[in-house]
Amino acid sequence: MKVILLNDVKKLGKKGEVKEVADGYARNFLIARGLAVAESDSSKEILNKQKAEEAKLDEANRKQAKELKAKIESQEFIFKVNAKDGKVFNSVSGKQIEEELAKKGLKIDKKKIKEPKPISTLGYSNVKIELYKDIEATIKVKLIEE
Repeated sequence: MKVILLNDVKKLGKKGEVKEVADGYARNFLIARGLAVAESDSSKEILNKQKAEEAKLDEANRKQAKELKAKIESQEFIFKVNAKDGKVFNSVSGKQIEEELAKKGLKIDKKKIKEPKPISTLGYSNVKIELYKDIEATIKVKLIEE
């Protein structure tokens, strides 16, 4: 029996895929739990419409991310830190970068900031921010002595 998956199913497939499965598995498990629907002409049409809507949404999100990337990369972020003779006593973390972005009207989750460890050197550092699936922005962060 062919089914269209409504959700990701472990060891079977991802949402929106058409899979051939045993009749009992389809009726008693997949369809009963709402994980799939039987393949038919109407369900194929619905699937195609959903895929088209997802493609439009993906394109809109991608465009928005590119605009945000241009806006972010044109700015420089300056942080004042306690330092003496070039030695930094406190560092700048992703949370502080997120707060600075928020002050400038850019709402980005700190989980999207790809800085493996806090910045603890004076001068410029480049920090990557994941804006969308494959779109990353690189911002300039400058640490100066207080």
